[in-house]
Amino acid sequence: MKTIALALLASAALALPAAAQSAGDMTLGLGLGSVGPKSDNVTVAGGAATIDGNARPTITFEYFLRDNVGIEVLGALPFKHVVNVNGARAGVTKHLPPTVSINYHIPTGGPITPLLGLGVNYTHFFEDRSPLGDLDISDSWGLAAHLGVDYAISEKGAIRADLRYIDIDSDVKLNGATVGKVEVDPVVAGLSYIMKF
Repeated sequence: MKTIALALLASAALALPAAAQSAGDMTLGLGLGSVGPKSDNVTVAGGAATIDGNARPTITFEYFLRDNVGIEVLGALPFKHVVNVNGARAGVTKHLPPTVSINYHIPTGGPITPLLGLGVNYTHFFEDRSPLGDLDISDSWGLAAHLGVDYAISEKGAIRADLRYIDIDSDVKLNGATVGKVEVDPVVAGLSYIMKF
């Protein structure tokens, strides 16, 4: 009986309409992204620095240039991070990381559609604060890689789980003097609802 139930569930899942993407289609995604900066290879003022993670709401818009190939813009509410040097709090910053990617959605004929993407990221740091003085973290340009999977729940909707690697390297100044470089290089884990229109 259990085997029959599992077979029926599998058949129902495979019968769901696949959210195939055609040239001219557009999608809007609303979700949550969690930024996890790397913790090694970061030096500020001669000390080992760490940057904590943060999760914020995200939004994506994708326009399909051709079948299964889209150009996507990722935006989010500002992320906030605490910077620690040798275990002591050294500063706080916020950043906005808009990212533009070209994504290839791999057609499978079923409800599950993997995707691969490559693009460019611009990260703007602002509201930099430090108990040590005037903190300034420079903006950054870098490459961004995208890996994800969509699960179609209707003809116009899908749930997406994805990962992004973003190259973010910024110079750090304290009281006008350069004191080091932060290589944030985060992995961003996301979960979102994708609407096709």
